[in-house]
Amino acid sequence: MRLAVRLRRDIADGKLAPGMPTPSITTLSQQYGHARQTCAKALRMLEDEGLLTRIPGLGYYVKAAPGDQAAAGPRS
Repeated sequence: MRLAVRLRRDIADGKLAPGMPTPSITTLSQQYGHARQTCAKALRMLEDEGLLTRIPGLGYYVKAAPGDQAAAGPRS
């Protein structure tokens, strides 16, 4: 899936750094012209791969590298 490949590349290139939120599903849908369901599936795929973490009510965040607590995402 092309969107997952693009987001994976953005993570690898540092455009989406550990701890950063990903664009919202709505934003991804508008930006890339994909259906919202396609964007949600791409984010879930990257979550399943361990690249993203989902925080209910806040969205998806790039996972921190192991041992990197400073970039672990927002705190409650």
